[in-house]
Amino acid sequence: GSTGREETQICVTKMSTRSCQGTDSVIKPLDTIPEDKKVRVQRTQSGFDPFEKPASQPTSPKFGKADSYEKLEKLGEGSYATVYKGKSKVNGKLVALKVIRLQEEEGTPFTAIREASLLKGLKHANIVLLHDIIHTKETLTLVFEYVHTDLCQYMDKHPGGLHPDNVKLFLFQLLRGLSYIHQRYILHRDLKPQNLLISDTGELKLADFGLARAKSVPSHTYSNEVVTLWYRPPDVLLGSTDYSTCLDMWGVGCIFIEMIQGVAAFPGMKDIQDQLERIFLVLGTPSEDMWPGVNSLPHFKPDRFTVYSAKKLRQAWNKLGYVDHAEELASKFLQCFPKNRLSAQAALNHEYFSNLPPRLWELQDMSSIFTVPNVKLQTESGDSIQVCARRNSHGKASSGSKH
Repeated sequence: GSTGREETQICVTKMSTRSCQGTDSVIKPLDTIPEDKKVRVQRTQSGFDPFEKPASQPTSPKFGKADSYEKLEKLGEGSYATVYKGKSKVNGKLVALKVIRLQEEEGTPFTAIREASLLKGLKHANIVLLHDIIHTKETLTLVFEYVHTDLCQYMDKHPGGLHPDNVKLFLFQLLRGLSYIHQRYILHRDLKPQNLLISDTGELKLADFGLARAKSVPSHTYSNEVVTLWYRPPDVLLGSTDYSTCLDMWGVGCIFIEMIQGVAAFPGMKDIQDQLERIFLVLGTPSEDMWPGVNSLPHFKPDRFTVYSAKKLRQAWNKLGYVDHAEELASKFLQCFPKNRLSAQAALNHEYFSNLPPRLWELQDMSSIFTVPNVKLQTESGDSIQVCARRNSHGKASSGSKH
């Protein structure tokens, strides 16, 4: 029954823009921060210190020291951080080291501080674990658990759509992680397959909270330049800055369809206009009756868009029709009117998940779904032709496992 709380308007401060198909692009300091550089870092510490050491580790002096980790190969590079694979010299475990360069004159990048302070309090099996924070003069290093791949790479490796049972387990875990952060008034704001890490056992973990926001006083509006274009909801594309947890739920719908169908739901190729056209082509061009307030959004000019009528989702993505309740669940996420989108918590109780073991709903936050007997990933069939043939003969995808 937390829907009332979810609807509350949730805003902090304006954030400047980031590139559409972005890896990280530079996010300038928040508007409210005075130009006097000395106050910059202090201003971000609202009531607690993001660099404070966890109290549980006083006995191990090696945590929090730069030389406690050995750098291995580089994994990736964004505009303000480089990520390396690393190894803890304390326990030999693999880690991911996100090294953020601190330009002397600029102070700590805000995205970094935001990410560090938000993640420090989050302890959940479906959220990437932040082990340690190392602050030196030149760098701020966030030490994360090492997770060997992400959903984007996993889907590339298994083209043509994933095994329907695996889609269900990935989606369940995504919703578990989101439900946990949304209950804590945190939005992720940049859901896309690259930001969903997949461990070798099939655990899915939300990562890259560089754009995440703790929801607080509804005093300012947000930036509408969030979320990679393909996973960005129509309200945000149309310039709405008044958003809540329903922002993330649109992305969930897009990712769900992409896992099932094997292609991105709305792969816009040009610009915001093109992205919106693709959405309206399937869901129908919005009007004031189906979406109260749409006419007053900054970028909505009715004459700008072809008027399309809504279609069944399986007309656009045929594989939704092969899996019980999948189309219905997807349509509850892909609602143009934000307030109509299903919450993460409600989605976990959808009929689509009804054939999973009941114990999954009783797990502790830190317990993996794979601790429940008979819950395991199926082998993906790389051969999409064979999959289609098998499906067509039965009319439905044959389920490889008995849950």
